[in-house]
Amino acid sequence: MNFNDFTQRLGQVDARGLGIELAALVACVVLAWGATRWFGRDQPKDSIWFGERTFDGLLFPLLALVFAELARRLVSGYQPVLVLRIGVSVFLSLAVIRLFARVMRAVFPASNLVRLLERTISWLAWMAAILWIVGLLPPVLAELDGITLAFGKTSVSLQTIIQGVLSAGLVLVIALWIAATIEKRILREAVTDLSMRKVASNAVRAILLLVGLLFALSAVGVDLTALSVLGGALGVGLGFGLQKLAANYVSGFVILLERSIRIGDNVKVDTFEGRITDIKTRYTLIRAGNGREAIVPNESLITSRVENLSMADRKFNITTSIVVGYDSDVAQVQAILCAAAKAQARVMTDPEPVTYLASFAPDGLEFTLNFWVADPDKGKDNVRSAINIAILEGLRSAGVDIPYPQRVLRVESLPPGVSATREAAV
Repeated sequence: MNFNDFTQRLGQVDARGLGIELAALVACVVLAWGATRWFGRDQPKDSIWFGERTFDGLLFPLLALVFAELARRLVSGYQPVLVLRIGVSVFLSLAVIRLFARVMRAVFPASNLVRLLERTISWLAWMAAILWIVGLLPPVLAELDGITLAFGKTSVSLQTIIQGVLSAGLVLVIALWIAATIEKRILREAVTDLSMRKVASNAVRAILLLVGLLFALSAVGVDLTALSVLGGALGVGLGFGLQKLAANYVSGFVILLERSIRIGDNVKVDTFEGRITDIKTRYTLIRAGNGREAIVPNESLITSRVENLSMADRKFNITTSIVVGYDSDVAQVQAILCAAAKAQARVMTDPEPVTYLASFAPDGLEFTLNFWVADPDKGKDNVRSAINIAILEGLRSAGVDIPYPQRVLRVESLPPGVSATREAAV
């Protein structure tokens, strides 16, 4: 249908025919809404088919599209159709937008680029719908087909490029949807280990994306045998310019397969200590107790020294020191320090807290308290601070002296007019 057909149909619409079409369109929306509500009663909020509020999922516009197309075919046998034609184009655009939006949000939930992509797809879908409604889409496509771009000896029309991009995007989104469904429905139940589930989901996603891209290229008429040259060039690029990137990707799969470092482990890399929150194919995220997050390349975790604080034992040792006067009762001080540690709920009872007389310091006796916690990811400074406060209160209550640092200053050379040697205690 061209623009003249649209204006002709618009002139043929009467009040009775318009009422019939509006009634049919409302009935299609109600049927789609009721069916979506019926099937989506017990569905999760992150479902791609049903969404958070049932109508913002993919199923509602798809059902409305099917019902509106059936109604359009039925009514077109008796009268010119305009409103149902507009409804079909609107529901088709809405289905495409919902497909891209819901799948991308499910696969990349925290990406700001997804919102930009959603807005771009929405604008393109609504513009295409408007052009199709008014009958200007065929002329626009014909104009795009007349614009050709030369790539060497091959000429490709702009319409073919746009169709290829749209086909590739649709296939890749469907591949991502299948990968997310496999990870959510199958891998979460079949694979209990989080690291193995991660490597399986990454492998499934990569394979599906590769297969989807090949299908998309084949659909738009690209000769896949020409990709052999591209594969050779890519291999050379990986060997020279992308060797670090390739090393990080390989290291990521090695880490996930060996499980020497797993998600949830507390590790120390160089001077940064924290809990592993995620292992990507290229890098690993480590979150410290103060909220800072480090992005560590996977190659560094393979080639450098990494302390895994959770590999063999979840117990974590924490120490604190205190200096008391030389006239203090050693047994009494040890009892006060151990009691202060045992009073904290996070401190383990096996092994028990233990206190040692570490050294004879210049200002007094130095005691070291050793205690263990089973949840270092909840913080170490907070439990150490609480124990130090309890130690201070216990020593003050028992009358144990906590000496100030003392130093003796000797003045050997005196200025003129001073005849005596003075000693001062600071």
